[in-house]
Amino acid sequence: METFSSIECFVRSAEVGSFAEAARRLSLTPAAVGKSVAKLEARLGVRLFQRSTRSLTLTEAGQLFLGEVSTSLHTIQNAVANLASAEGRPAGTLKVSMGTVFGRLYIVPLLGEFLQRFPAINPDWHFDNRQVDLIGQGFDAAIGGGFELPQGVVARKLTPAHRVLVASAEYLAGHEAIVEPDDLKHHDGILIRSPQTGRVRSWQLTSRARQHSPLTLKARMTMSDSEAACATAAQGLGIALVSMPFAVGYLDAGTLQRVLPDWYVDDGNISIYYAEHKLLPGKTRAFVDFIIEQFAEQGLGQRFSAL
Repeated sequence: METFSSIECFVRSAEVGSFAEAARRLSLTPAAVGKSVAKLEARLGVRLFQRSTRSLTLTEAGQLFLGEVSTSLHTIQNAVANLASAEGRPAGTLKVSMGTVFGRLYIVPLLGEFLQRFPAINPDWHFDNRQVDLIGQGFDAAIGGGFELPQGVVARKLTPAHRVLVASAEYLAGHEAIVEPDDLKHHDGILIRSPQTGRVRSWQLTSRARQHSPLTLKARMTMSDSEAACATAAQGLGIALVSMPFAVGYLDAGTLQRVLPDWYVDDGNISIYYAEHKLLPGKTRAFVDFIIEQFAEQGLGQRFSAL
C-alpha cells in the first residue's frame, strides 16, 4: 500500500509539474509528497524527476515509468471507488465544470431528479466559461463547446452549437430591411468577445443551402456573454450573434426575432467530456448517461438547432 501511495504521489506530481500542487490535490503536505517520491526513486534505483527551485520535470526514466503506470493507477482507483460505492450504487464527490449561464439554465434544473436517482453522489459543480484541464485539475466531467480534445479525454455530443442573428422587432422596424448577409454591414452589431482569448472572432455564416458568407456587422458594442448580448438586443440596441441555448427563451417569448433565419453559424457541438478509462467510475458513468438521456428526452438537440 505504501508503494501504491508513492506511485500516486509520483503520477499527480508529473501531471501538474509541482509537488506543492500535487500535495494540495492529495490533501497532503508538499514535504510528504516529495518524501514519498524520493522513497519510490530509491526503491526503483532511478531518478524520476529533475528538481530545481522553480521547476519539476520528468527524466527520461520518469517519462517511461509514467507511461507504464498512469493508466493502471487510474483503473485501480476507479475499481476501488466503484467497490466502495454505497450498497453497490454510484457514490462519492462528482466534480463537474460547465458554462456559467448554460449550466444554470439547463443543467442545474436537472439536479433534483439526478439526486433522487443517485442520493449517494455529492455534486461539486464549478461554473466557468473557460476550458478546464479535465485530468490535471481532477474533474470527473465537463460540459461545453468548442473545446480542444486532449489525449485521454472523450466527448459525447449533447446538441449542435449553432449561433443565430437576433434583434428586437423595434430595431428591425426602425432600420433598413435585411434581405441578404451583405445588408448587415449597414447595421449596429452586438458582438461577442471570446472569454478565452479576449478577441472578437470573425464569423462565417452558413445558409440552409450550405452557402457561405462573412459576417459584416458594424461593431457597435461587444459583450463576453451570449445571455448579456440577448438582453442588450432585446432593448433595441442592435443585432446580436448569439448561441441558440441563450436565444431560445427570448425567441419563444417574442422579445427577439431571428434575422436572416435561413443563415446561422455552425460552431461545432456542445458535448459532455470525461477521461477515457476502461473502468469508468460509477458516479461519472451515472452522470454522463443521465445528462445524455435528459437532453434526448427534452429534445434539446432539436431545440438548439438553427435549422
